[in-house]
Amino acid sequence: MGQVYNKKYWKVPFVWAALATPTYFYLNNNSQYKRFRTAYKLRKTGLQDEFTDDLGNVSVSLETLEKAQEQLMENRDLSLMWGVILYVLQIIEASVNAHLLQFNTDDNLSFRPTFVNNPILFNAPKVGFTLKYTF
Repeated sequence: MGQVYNKKYWKVPFVWAALATPTYFYLNNNSQYKRFRTAYKLRKTGLQDEFTDDLGNVSVSLETLEKAQEQLMENRDLSLMWGVILYVLQIIEASVNAHLLQFNTDDNLSFRPTFVNNPILFNAPKVGFTLKYTF
C-alpha cells in the first residue's frame, strides 16, 4: 500500500512478487515437513506410512525421514525470515520515497562544477567552491 500511496504503481507488481515468492516456499516446505513428520510418527509407532507398501517394504529409511524433517524445517524457517526481511525493506523503501517526495527536484537545482582560471596567476592552479542559489 505504501507504493500505491506514493503513486509508484509500477513498483506494486515487484513488491507482490517479492512477498509471494517466500510465501510460496514457506507453504510448500511446511506441507512437505508435515508429510514427512506424519510418516516418521507412524513409523515410530509401528504403523504403515506412505513410504511403506502393503508387503512392508520401506522405500525411505527412518534416518532419511529425520534428515528430511530437519532440512524442510530449516528451509521453512529461512523462507519466513526472507519474507519478513523483504516486507520490512519494502516498508522502509516506501517511507523513504514518501519522505523524499516533498523535496524540490527542479532543474534549477543543480550542481555544475566549473574551473575558473586566474589571468594573473595562470601557472598556479587554484581550487575553490562557489555556491549560487536563487529564490
